[in-house]
Amino acid sequence: MKLIFLGPPGAGKGTQAVEISKKLSIAHISTGDMLRRAIQLGTPTGLEAKGYIDAGKLVPDETVIAMVKERILEDDCKNGFLLDGFPRSVAQADALSSFTQIDCVVDIDVADEKLLARLTGRRVCKECQGTFHISSLVSEACPVCGGTLYQRDDDKPETIKNRLNVYHAQTAQLIEYYQTRGLLKEVDGDKAPGDVTQAVLAALGCK
Repeated sequence: MKLIFLGPPGAGKGTQAVEISKKLSIAHISTGDMLRRAIQLGTPTGLEAKGYIDAGKLVPDETVIAMVKERILEDDCKNGFLLDGFPRSVAQADALSSFTQIDCVVDIDVADEKLLARLTGRRVCKECQGTFHISSLVSEACPVCGGTLYQRDDDKPETIKNRLNVYHAQTAQLIEYYQTRGLLKEVDGDKAPGDVTQAVLAALGCK
């Protein structure tokens, strides 16, 4: 089975991608991990990407697409794969369809106000670097080491709102692209992680 997972920041897409790829025995391909791996292995596309990253530039579409193409030809993708973080645009989706056929696209959907509550509630310990959510804290101190907790700039409301706006602007056309091709399955991500996993499996017909 060849899958794509979509979902806004804080929807738990990464967590679900790991769980589902394990349950289906397929490769989990995260764009960030794939990029780091290609650079580490010193592949031609990895070295090309490293040049852009070292120069502080965005890795162009052609390089990322070549890297995905390279990655899905590896042995661990023979039974299928799950793409997490790619494609991000219709142009990338078109390029992907030129060299592989996707079976299903899962969109893990959570309302923006719920995502704001999830993400703005995160706190990090200055001492042990642990991450916690205010809903589970009984005091203002770190439950592990007693250290001081703080909110990262990335988790502040305005930053989160901007990230969500960028995500929606980027993926609205992508969702429509896969919807018109009959490949899109929408899953409610506003549940406990285990329940979301079951809902994804049911949407894929694997329950």
